[in-house]
Amino acid sequence: MARRRGVMSDALKYELAKELGVADIVAKEGWGSVSSRDCGNLVKLAIERAERALMEDGAKNK
Repeated sequence: MARRRGVMSDALKYELAKELGVADIVAKEGWGSVSSRDCGNLVKLAIERAERALMEDGAKNK
């Protein structure tokens, strides 16, 4: 099964990592050193942002 790559930009991922407090780990050791829990929280935050953006976009189009 092929994986989709590049859905989130590296800049966005790093911005989210800063918000979650794991940017230092990413900078020093790379994404492989970030815990599964923190990665899950990063994805959760990205989804929340995307949903918020969709709702704001929908409100503008009314």
